[in-house]
Order: sequence, then structure tokens, then C-alpha cells
Amino acid sequence: MEKYREVLKLWQSYQINSAEDLDKYLDSFRILFAYHSGKIENDEINYHDTREIFESGKVINFSGSPRAIFEQYNQKLCYEYLKEKIIKREKLSVDLIKEIHKILTGGTYDEKRYIVNEERPGEFKKHDYVTGILEVGSSAENVESDMIQLIEEVNEYDGKEILKVATYFHARFEYIHPFADGNGRVGRTMMNYYLMTHNHPPFIVYNEDKKLFYECLQKYDETEDLNLLYKFFKYETEKTWKKALELANGEVRERKGLEDYTL
Repeated sequence: MEKYREVLKLWQSYQINSAEDLDKYLDSFRILFAYHSGKIENDEINYHDTREIFESGKVINFSGSPRAIFEQYNQKLCYEYLKEKIIKREKLSVDLIKEIHKILTGGTYDEKRYIVNEERPGEFKKHDYVTGILEVGSSAENVESDMIQLIEEVNEYDGKEILKVATYFHARFEYIHPFADGNGRVGRTMMNYYLMTHNHPPFIVYNEDKKLFYECLQKYDETEDLNLLYKFFKYETEKTWKKALELANGEVRERKGLEDYTL
């Protein structure tokens, strides 16, 4: 059986019907997702601080940028906000995406964006930004209509290619680039939201794989070829759930014993 299908079968075997079920099966995932999703765009973020925030709601002896702490605490708030919506399988909407952006970017907008450009967390961009090598991105005046069209397309789909639809949503979302900041974090969060509301496993885009991630997005921007990004997301899903799948299949890795170090 294809590895991705094994992961899908494993996820669906969990029969998640409550927020408590989500907490149980996403206990480690939510921390790792927050760490890697934040690290992709902010090198100051580290795993230890992220874990502290998720487990105790605070960080001890932190001396870095306050933005890094805001971003990771916001990731925790976002997970808590979305749990019940995932269980209820609420559809994507412009209002939901704006609310997620407001949560994820609260306290992170700099002086220029907040005062000079008059942009706010939870609001679409008011100015145009260079977003990639091809300077892609919807113009500020077209963002709302482009987002409505994208969400309608995705919500109307009733087939079985859920990961491919999630890939399309993410590629189009990043192409539109609806916000002044935080598009990557929001896009990855909402992609996983869509997957889970359709009983598919969420996944982590690992920081160590970000070069390939950006190359796949650029390929879509240049040619509208979705296949590379789709294959990449499949690979990341398999990577995310590799250990859980091994445990479920009874594959326990042998650990070295004392004699391996003392002989």
C-alpha cells in the first residue's frame, strides 16, 4: 500500500469526534507544527520556547525578540480557537481566515505597517507587496474578490482528492498573498484546517525542507503546475506521521544498550 494511504488509514482509524480526541492525537504534532511553521519565516524561534509556551503558557529566561514569543503564543491560541470548528467541520470562509490572521499576527505588526500603512491584523492588505521572484500577488483592490472565488471553489468540491484540493488552496492562497504579513503561517494553518475537516491528516512543512517548499511554490507561480507541490505535501505528510505509523505497525527500533558503549 502507498505510504500516504497508510497514513490516511491510520488517521481515520483514530475516529476523532471531540476536541479531547484532537488533543490526544495532536499532542506532539501541534508543538512541532507551530515550531516549524514559525521557524520557516523567523530564525529566532526555537523548539524549547515553543514547547514551554504550549505546555505552560509562558517562557522562562527568554532574552530574544518579543515578536518570536508573540508568534508562538499566537500559534497556541490559534489551535485552541480552531479545535471545536474542526470537530464541527465548519467550512472555510473569508471571516474565518481573517480571524485566524488576527490571532496569528496579533502583536507582530511593525510601526510602518501599523501606523504608516494603516494595516491591522485580521484585515486584508491595503498596499501591494513583492511576494516572490515573479512579484506575484493580487492587487489590494482585488484580494477580497479573489479570496471569495478561491473559497467558493474549494468549498464546492465534493470529490475524494482532498490533499490535491488542499494543495491547490495553499498554492492559490500564497499566490494571492492577501495579507501584509503572516501569509505563510495562515496558509499552512488553513490548509491543515481544511484537511482535518475532511478527515485527512494534517502535516508539517519542516523548516529543513523550506528550500524545496519555496521551489515548488515558485514552480506553481511560473507555470501553474501543481504536481510538484502536491508530491512535496505527500512526502511531508508521510514524514510527519512516520513514527506514529511505525508504532501502529509494531515497528519498534532497537536502542543501544549499555554494553554498546562500554565494550
